[in-house]
Amino acid sequence: MFPIGDDDSARRTFPVVTYALIALNVLFFFVELSGGDPFIEKWAFVPSRFLANPGADFLTIFTSMFMHAGWVHLGGNMLYLWIFGDNVEDRFGHIKFIIFYLLCGLAATFAQLAFSVGSNVPNLGASGAIAGVLGAYILLFPQGKVRVLQGQQVVQVSALIVIGLWIVLQFFSGIGSISNAADTGGVAYMAHIGGFIAGFVLTFLLRGNSTPRLTAG
Repeated sequence: MFPIGDDDSARRTFPVVTYALIALNVLFFFVELSGGDPFIEKWAFVPSRFLANPGADFLTIFTSMFMHAGWVHLGGNMLYLWIFGDNVEDRFGHIKFIIFYLLCGLAATFAQLAFSVGSNVPNLGASGAIAGVLGAYILLFPQGKVRVLQGQQVVQVSALIVIGLWIVLQFFSGIGSISNAADTGGVAYMAHIGGFIAGFVLTFLLRGNSTPRLTAG
């Protein structure tokens, strides 16, 4: 199943932060392409380097959230942010949403760090922050529907199914990745899991006393 959109009919505000985050990620990726490996090595988050000198490497906690390993990595992340981010932003408000997004990204980075303290592999990507957005979406729109491309047909599927399958994949892949050697590349699954859990917890703090909607907005 390939998600292509959801129901925005009840959305009350223009998702300026979501669109700005997408634009910033795309812009940063072009800068990354022009800078090549030296740029990646400087601005990606490297666990062993950060632990050796946290002060000097502090900015990489944030810059790594806007870097991607390739066009597919960037496209997949921005697709999920575009589909689910506007709804969460509409519920939280613009300021709370940007704070929420960055906190989820930080939680994702440190979750990955906890399982790769000796790693010299650069960590990069918005996946952890977006995982937090997915966690929030499940709580805020439990009966939301997502349009997915299934074969040659577009069908409506519960958001719980679409996101749930993604969560299960990340969880089992993450458990397997704990035993991998620290210097092997690949997907930072523990960052996905950490970001999702952070999104789930933060949603309880940020959504206030409003009653959750029954449909995706």
